[in-house]
Amino acid sequence: MRWWDIDPVLELERELFPEDAWSRGMFWSELAHSRGPDATRRYVVAQNGERIVGYAGLASSGDQADVQTIAVARDQWGTGLGSRLLTELLRAATAFECAEVMLECRVDNVRAQKLYERFGFEPIGFRRGYYQPGNVDALVMRLTDPSTSVQGTDING
Repeated sequence: MRWWDIDPVLELERELFPEDAWSRGMFWSELAHSRGPDATRRYVVAQNGERIVGYAGLASSGDQADVQTIAVARDQWGTGLGSRLLTELLRAATAFECAEVMLECRVDNVRAQKLYERFGFEPIGFRRGYYQPGNVDALVMRLTDPSTSVQGTDING
């Protein structure tokens, strides 16, 4: 993801997460940490022609990474795009030499939870009222050793 992707990403963000969409400033801040030798973030976009149909981001700190966001356009659900985006984030976590990857997922987002479980993420707790302003709880999930979840996978396949 680059700065010129922010506007189309924001459109998709607002469509998919109307109550708790990220702001332009949040994406700019994340991208500011995604370049150079001291980068701690990895953000990617998926395109179908010229249209951005998905995006994902990861933040690393020490030996832990956090999935910040994954989004897939509704007309792309069921195509495997979410798996390919998550694979790319886990490859980044491995490159950052992270021993574990954490994430929060809305408790009502069963589709995402099933994706994470397929990759080996396990539920470890809840964050009450994490998603605002809707006051929706988050399920906290953890994956230990992300390198084992991406062996033999192909982002293009």
